[in-house]
Amino acid sequence: MDQVESVRTPASWVVVGLDNGGTCNNATVLDATGRYLVDSLVENPSLVTDGPESAIEQLAGAFHNILELTRTPLTLVRAVGLDTPGPASAQGVISSKGATNFSMVSWHGFDIRSALEARIGLPVFYLNDANAAALYAHHQLFGAEAMTKSSVAAIVGTGLGGGVVEDGKVVSGAAGMAGELGHVQIPLHGVLEVGQPVPECNCGFTGDVESIASLTGIKKNLLPYWLTRFPDHPLAAEPLPQAAKQLRSYAEKEDPLALAVFGQQAKAIGKLFTIAANFTDPDAYLLGGGVVEASPKFRQWFLNTVRESTELRAEQQAAATFALVADLDMAGARGAAVAALEAVQPS
Repeated sequence: MDQVESVRTPASWVVVGLDNGGTCNNATVLDATGRYLVDSLVENPSLVTDGPESAIEQLAGAFHNILELTRTPLTLVRAVGLDTPGPASAQGVISSKGATNFSMVSWHGFDIRSALEARIGLPVFYLNDANAAALYAHHQLFGAEAMTKSSVAAIVGTGLGGGVVEDGKVVSGAAGMAGELGHVQIPLHGVLEVGQPVPECNCGFTGDVESIASLTGIKKNLLPYWLTRFPDHPLAAEPLPQAAKQLRSYAEKEDPLALAVFGQQAKAIGKLFTIAANFTDPDAYLLGGGVVEASPKFRQWFLNTVRESTELRAEQQAAATFALVADLDMAGARGAAVAALEAVQPS
């Protein structure tokens, strides 16, 4: 278990946030005054590939370790927030067809929220990981005004996750699958080149946001096309999976092929945000993922391109903010903690 440089003891009752990933769990503690008691990652192996029993034990271990690290008595913990990759129901039941990181048959239809609740003996509240990151980004941006504001967040990674927040709360939907922004199909005019094949998503859709704005979209759709336009590029000699992962480093050096690929991603997200503007008219459009971890010049260029590709009315332009998701590696656990705090805090 990793240790952190700075820890605090709680000033009041607390909630714990647990972010479950493919390789690691990350844990945090949030007290009722709004203070996070750790300032960096606190991780342990998630062991999700070993099946539900091992994974639940690791989550329980992460929970007890973060309490010990922050010198928090168990009696002060009112609830736990848990996030995992989706798809899963709003109650934390993994999809019957499995999900990202949960491909073993024993995970199909598994109620991870209830299993953890039974193991630790405390109420557990569930979000998918992109919704949790979106919730944290919303509260980090708006602070004391968060409960009166709205936002839409796109989180670009292996796929494209996201979240819709209204009045400070995640919109989860009837089946818990609201905010699956990656699978919104977008108009491709102005995004693709003439003659460029329509991108295909692993979900079976064509022309959705994830088919373009994701690492998978780069590998499967964008890079194969652009390498035909730049046949002498150094990445042409690399296997596609490796080439896709190296592309951002080329973009940071203003490589024309890389900028063409990321320009299409930014335009696709702009199309998504244009649709969001007409559905929810949010106060903020938030962008997270690998682009946030890039060089400042590149990430600002990417955010600017997204903004320029989002068609807003004059009134919306005056009211809306575009921003990057802060503290991305901790955003999931912190967002899960915020959800738990909202669930148990007296109104």
